[in-house]
Amino acid sequence: MNRFLYTLLLRLLAPAVLLHQAWRSWREPTYRGRWRERWGYGAPVVSSFAGPTVWLHAVSVGEVQAAVPLVRALLQQSPARRLVMTTTTGTGAARVAALFGAAVEHRFLPLDYPGAVARFLDRVQPARAVVLETEIWPNLYAECLCRGIPLTLASARLSVRTMATYRRLRRWFAPALGSGGVTVLAQSAADAARYLELGALPAQCRAVGNLKFELEISTATRAVGRAWQEQWAGAAARFIWVAGSTHEGEEQILLAAHSLLRQTVPDALLVLVPRHPQRFAAAAVNIQAAGLPFVARSEAGHVAASTAVLLGDTLGELLALYAAADAAFVGGSLVPVGGHNLLEPAALGLPLLSGRQVFNAPEVAAALCATGALEWVEDAAGLCASLQALAADAALRQRRGLAAVGVVDTNRGALRAILEAIN
Repeated sequence: MNRFLYTLLLRLLAPAVLLHQAWRSWREPTYRGRWRERWGYGAPVVSSFAGPTVWLHAVSVGEVQAAVPLVRALLQQSPARRLVMTTTTGTGAARVAALFGAAVEHRFLPLDYPGAVARFLDRVQPARAVVLETEIWPNLYAECLCRGIPLTLASARLSVRTMATYRRLRRWFAPALGSGGVTVLAQSAADAARYLELGALPAQCRAVGNLKFELEISTATRAVGRAWQEQWAGAAARFIWVAGSTHEGEEQILLAAHSLLRQTVPDALLVLVPRHPQRFAAAAVNIQAAGLPFVARSEAGHVAASTAVLLGDTLGELLALYAAADAAFVGGSLVPVGGHNLLEPAALGLPLLSGRQVFNAPEVAAALCATGALEWVEDAAGLCASLQALAADAALRQRRGLAAVGVVDTNRGALRAILEAIN
């Protein structure tokens, strides 16, 4: 009855869903030609692989990036196995193509209507499903159960804020999580406890760690970053800091801090990388309003000695941009977004700066803070003071960077547990 009411509500919302799809198709060319996949009407997955199909779902770019070690391990273990990855965003789709090419087939996740889910599963025919991080869809889970498709929530997390919403919808989620076909491999004991509260079975819910700790930075990425650093820093070896995955409201704080920083470190360079491509133009306006001379990566502009800001308005380059930096601020943390991935710059050995709104992954932030790798900042003046200290002291940057790498290295292990559960 609960799932019937849930589905009835979805049907009542169908006109609004269609309008939203029309809006997305207008905004996102990648999505425009493939919106029918959201209703399960994509072409059947065709492949020459003889082995079973494993379907992985990663919402967007961050989750796709986190899935890289898992995907590579699955491909290495069984080259005959076919991998299909779904996302809900066009940027996620582009990242799948860029990272994996023809080795992984991409589809957009179907909307949680029974017909759309059934059509999707008919076309993909997965032997196993793996959902990364935080995605609970009652009809999708129920259809997997009916078809005998084992489903694993890998590197699963539920923030306190998300849990407050999900707790009110527990009657819809409990049957989905409480079936014998769902295994929850949570990032932390706190995440596992929240899934248990929502209805996951105790025998099939445990903490195994965060898959993002398994990140391996390729030699090629490091080399690109070093080349950019040499190009941008020049003979003066200017101080370069990256503000990654930024949002409206915090960009103004970051730019104000950079203006203050350049009063004492006049050649400092900020690489500003907005979280969403739709905001590239707005970020450029924010930089202009701050009165800072800038160039955009997309225009292949020359980063001159007088350039104060490089706008990272391209896709798939954030890791390499971090690799070109002396320090990193991770966005979504000075505004109530919850903070983005601290582990990418940590794995590169960078000293980290963040606002305190990191409720998406508080355990990761706490571990980095405890070792001195991460420093909290509250406002433009505080951020400027932290950057001044880092710019003036290479030994300090090295100590904090080594501490960050240490946190990443000592928290590995989730990949092995997830692979054991899948295989």
